[in-house]
Amino acid sequence: MTDIVSLAQYALSPKQEAPAAPQTKGLVLVDLTPRARTSHLSAAWQVWRGRLLRVGSPLAILLVWQIASGFGFVAPEVLPSPLDIIAAFRELIAMGDLQSALPVSLYRSLSGLAIGGTIGLTIGLFAGLWRVGEEIFDAPLQMLRTIPFIALVPLFITWFGIDESAKIVVIVAATIFPMYLNTYAGVRGVDPKLTEAAKVFGLDARQTTLHVILPTALPSILLGLRYAAGVALLALVVAEQINARSGIGYILNNANMNQRSDIIVAGIIVYAVLGIATDLVMRVIERIALPWRPKLALA
Repeated sequence: MTDIVSLAQYALSPKQEAPAAPQTKGLVLVDLTPRARTSHLSAAWQVWRGRLLRVGSPLAILLVWQIASGFGFVAPEVLPSPLDIIAAFRELIAMGDLQSALPVSLYRSLSGLAIGGTIGLTIGLFAGLWRVGEEIFDAPLQMLRTIPFIALVPLFITWFGIDESAKIVVIVAATIFPMYLNTYAGVRGVDPKLTEAAKVFGLDARQTTLHVILPTALPSILLGLRYAAGVALLALVVAEQINARSGIGYILNNANMNQRSDIIVAGIIVYAVLGIATDLVMRVIERIALPWRPKLALA
């Protein structure tokens, strides 16, 4: 009876509510709404702003240059005006000197780049892939690359004379080292985990080199080729001062003897245009050979 009364009292007694769960403080709502896309006008302005700046900066410099020359702030014997340089270009084209000089200079530059680039690429691959190649070539080339190629010009004249071979050898000597250094660094910079993965998949040494090492080192190799192309033009300027009888250097030597500063500046501009054209060609080669490389820009 007592048990029944106890159960009845427990059933009729008021139930205590369970304590509420503590509320979490510091909740932050994150706005996941997609941002509004920029308008077509804003996107077009971003594109044309870069183009206008690229074109407007040189034009502004030319305008200031012409104004300074027109008001006599700069003597024409020291630095001719842009209009005088344009007249010098017209003179060179009318006489046919520029048309005949460009192919000769391009042949010298491209020949030296092809020979020097091939030698640098071959030695770089040999030293990068095999330890014996590094032991044979790396130390001598590291010592020779510190010698300016301009200092070797008198020695090349003694060995090869003053004809075309000496000019090409100067360009070859200048282009070997940038190609070698970038190729060697690219091969040695391959992640060892990639070669280990190639071994796991059963690739032999030749397949690992062709399918893993060379594709990974290709950006560095192309960078070396691009740098060597620029150095080839610098060496061309030096090489064409060696008793040149044709080419842009020949035009500059004649202009120097006749004290034609306008033609000298025109020849320097031709060298600059060749450098820009060479760099553009190398950029196109990089885009074709490396389509997977991302393009990063801060703004």
